[in-house]
Amino acid sequence: MTRRMLSSFVALAGVMLLVAPAVAQAQGQQDFSQVQIKTNKLGSNFYTLDGQGGTIGVLTGPDGVFMVDAQFAPLSEKIMAAIRQISDGRIRFLVNTHVHGDHTGGNENFGKAGATILARENLRMRLEKPNPGANGAPGVPMPAAGLPVITYDAPMTIRMNGEEVRLIPAPAAHTDGDTFVKFVNADVIMTGDFFRSIQFPNIDRNNGGSLTGLINALNAVMANAGPNTKIVPGHGPVVDRAAVAAHRDMVLALRDKVAALVRDGKTQEQAVAAKPAADFDSKVQQPGTTADRFVGQLYAELKK
Repeated sequence: MTRRMLSSFVALAGVMLLVAPAVAQAQGQQDFSQVQIKTNKLGSNFYTLDGQGGTIGVLTGPDGVFMVDAQFAPLSEKIMAAIRQISDGRIRFLVNTHVHGDHTGGNENFGKAGATILARENLRMRLEKPNPGANGAPGVPMPAAGLPVITYDAPMTIRMNGEEVRLIPAPAAHTDGDTFVKFVNADVIMTGDFFRSIQFPNIDRNNGGSLTGLINALNAVMANAGPNTKIVPGHGPVVDRAAVAAHRDMVLALRDKVAALVRDGKTQEQAVAAKPAADFDSKVQQPGTTADRFVGQLYAELKK
């Protein structure tokens, strides 16, 4: 172990003792003790990490580590250990693709370890003033160390490790603070959760998501992708541009089906019960409740 790696390990150990109880509470009662972090190499110096929650991206090199998303706080030590296996550099930047805790839960730990956190302005606002919980309990604000210190609402480019990293806002798609990240030389795009390759979409209307924004975001990914681009969804296996196009076409087809039910005067419950997404179940690895949820969201969007 190099002196730098040992120093990083000691620093992280100290950070783990400082995890805020509020953030731990936000993770609920999930058991993370058995979660293993799997490292996947997609380019010469670009990796993804799979654990529990949204897929993490890691760019390595002499300039340090650029990281996309942070999963849950209790996994930070395991995530850091996985990164140490592929880089002895410090984590310099962490960008959040959207506000949900399976992507931002570890922010405080990585912020205390020295990472500069970047995100959309709306994302920072929603971390500071989160929505109430499902039971009506007040949301738990993100501690200051986990808040983005650099915010943006226009495309931003960071150049490091021989890579051009483009942070591209996707207004009001899955949420109102979405970003997708393009690694130009590695030819990789990370979408966050407005595209999931294993589920029907999720328009989080309580956090500012919208149908129009979802469609525009999928179109923007297609416009930024080439025939060989590896597209990393927020959840699910890596796909290509054609898979995103098929997903977009499914959204459009379902939009039209639900619009017809709205025109026929159906209630939201009747629209969901009609199972308009059934024709697409075989094309989605995890249909079921995600189909009903999306149909309900489409109804609410089209009815307004």
